[in-house]
Amino acid sequence: MISRDSYIKQIEPFIDKPFVKVMTGIRRSGKSVILRLLRDELIRRGVADDHIIYMNFESFEWIDIHDSKALYTYIRSCIEDKDTYYILLDEVQEVEEWEKAVNSFLVDFNSDVYVTGSNSKMLSSELATYLTGRYVSFHIMTLSFKEYLWFHDLSLDMQGLNIKEEFVKYLRSGGFPAIHTADYTYETIYKIVYDIYSSVILRDTVQRNNIRNIELLERIVKFAFDNIGNKLNAKNIADYFKSQHRKVDLNTVYNYLNALDSAFIIQRVPRYDVKGKEVLQTNEKYFVSDLSLIYAVMGYKDRMIAGMLENLVYLELKRRGYDVYVGKQDDKEVDFVAILRDEKIYVQVTYQLSSPATVEREFAPLLAINDHYPKYVVSMDDFFQDNIEGVKHCYIADFLLSESL
Repeated sequence: MISRDSYIKQIEPFIDKPFVKVMTGIRRSGKSVILRLLRDELIRRGVADDHIIYMNFESFEWIDIHDSKALYTYIRSCIEDKDTYYILLDEVQEVEEWEKAVNSFLVDFNSDVYVTGSNSKMLSSELATYLTGRYVSFHIMTLSFKEYLWFHDLSLDMQGLNIKEEFVKYLRSGGFPAIHTADYTYETIYKIVYDIYSSVILRDTVQRNNIRNIELLERIVKFAFDNIGNKLNAKNIADYFKSQHRKVDLNTVYNYLNALDSAFIIQRVPRYDVKGKEVLQTNEKYFVSDLSLIYAVMGYKDRMIAGMLENLVYLELKRRGYDVYVGKQDDKEVDFVAILRDEKIYVQVTYQLSSPATVEREFAPLLAINDHYPKYVVSMDDFFQDNIEGVKHCYIADFLLSESL
């Protein structure tokens, strides 16, 4: 296992604290590995192996534990003394009403509980009231560009490293950890990712939300994928289908988008009024949890490069803990407004600054913002060095690898 230190460091301060540690993320993003790394960390700290209870509910071993009562009964049978027991439950959403059991562990046992799940709404049901104020959540994402380099045993100080070439490989292959454990062709990568996508569609979208019209769901997925980086909402999609002489209920589209969001196939990014400092309810954008999902479903298309670069920047900002919004400044659009406590940054993303008109178009929205927070224009140009009135240009690979923004 290759350690993903950034997540371990996020979780470590909560070890032995009275909170359930909840890790969510799309299937195959690495949640199970992080849970096993946490188990290794507990053993390193001197915890006895028989005081760590690890259960992966995607394993046939636990097929009979399908509800909270069975889970509670099994855990109770494992506890033999008053010392702390560490309970690690992988893909816990497979257990019906799991929150009831986990809440009882906190009440009845001396326990420290960690759970993973592949649905962002696993804590938003009525049952989640059992854990109100008693959990901390962590979003586990696919590999960052920096982690991609680690997986391939590459370091920035390595002689002969072609960072531009490696970035293009990362852009074309995506960040699911499984595809970076061997030297796969792009064709093989997209087949592996398509299998992941199919599993997410079936198990975390169709089954979990009782979706009947799978054909419509997949059409909505393709429409969303084809419009990455563009303004998109349920009405846009319904209007498109109407233009294709397909009558689609607006609420159905809305529900399907929410289901895809919950399963981490797509992620909704709301708009933010820079001047009014308020979140708006219209013209949001959607991005994918990993670019390889688009390639697996629709193939790689160079014409989508601008949206793909936006997607990478969005994911990097989320990995760094920012709340990310699409910005509105009067009649101008800012690709991203990212907020973390008292910090804020503004980011424009473009493919290339190929002409004075393009430079003007990309820098102007940031120059119109009158505050002291950092502002960046990010592109594929590794030669463009100009900063304009405090707005910095950054080559996208350098932006993704920067220690601080």
